[in-house]
Amino acid sequence: MKKSNHQPYIFNSILELHRALGIPQPPHPLITLIDYTNIMDDVSEIAKKGVMMNFYNISYRRYFSGTIRYGQHYYDFDEGGLWFMAPNQMMGETERGQNDQCEGLSLLIHPDFLFGYPLAPGIKKYGFFSYAANEALQLSEKEKETIRGVFKNIQDELDQRIDHFSQDVIINQIELLLNYSNRFYHRQFLTQKAVNHGILARVEFQLDEYYKAANGLNKGLPTVQYLADKLDMSASYLSDILRSLTGLNAQQHIHQKLIEKAKEYLTTGILSVAEVAYQLGFEHPQSFSKIFKKKTNLTPIEFKHSFN
Repeated sequence: MKKSNHQPYIFNSILELHRALGIPQPPHPLITLIDYTNIMDDVSEIAKKGVMMNFYNISYRRYFSGTIRYGQHYYDFDEGGLWFMAPNQMMGETERGQNDQCEGLSLLIHPDFLFGYPLAPGIKKYGFFSYAANEALQLSEKEKETIRGVFKNIQDELDQRIDHFSQDVIINQIELLLNYSNRFYHRQFLTQKAVNHGILARVEFQLDEYYKAANGLNKGLPTVQYLADKLDMSASYLSDILRSLTGLNAQQHIHQKLIEKAKEYLTTGILSVAEVAYQLGFEHPQSFSKIFKKKTNLTPIEFKHSFN
């Protein structure tokens, strides 16, 4: 563990973390399941300073009240849920009432535990590891039972014995946990569809405003991160919400708006193709022509001539 007055606590091994929390040595050096009720030591200083861990973190919190710091942002986190962190993300607890409780489990997986398995590269396809704390997965009672059941299977495997088959069994359970989480997030997107349609309208508004302010000329092409910042959410969460609503991710929505604006500029007959490209934010007109042809099956010149 490394720390200084101005840096978070940094944990590179699961054993280091166990020692800092005052809990027994883990049965396996690369994976652990921590029950918060077993943490008897005062860890408030660690929580306030923040921690960075070189592990994947899947946390189920039945109840929590306080303010969570995740990355560079702070969130009021009054509900429980399931949330995910990729290695080397900063998190911490900054405020908590004296009588507040935090109950739940954290599954910590060192990346080395996945080496040699398809899950090692495959875990990156699960976008929720890039979601922010306020984008946690809110679970129904039935879903909570399912998640707790998978956690119990992992804990039982760690408690019983570590043998030649243990890693295979645990990897299978981790994959099951991730696939259930993927399913439950899609359910969350559907049940929040009315709210999410508002997000779609806000995306359209932000893109319209971007070009109304001629930001293409000054700032280049709008990015997914730009939209996410404007909507106060993570880029991954924004893309997944849009995909659940329209089948298109955030980048595809940006391209869709680019083509829409390009057609608008081209049909006026005032701007040349190169000027349209620069107006949209392309550094090179050739790049604009390539994407326009891909999306419309016409070159910008062909499309322009069709209206003249």
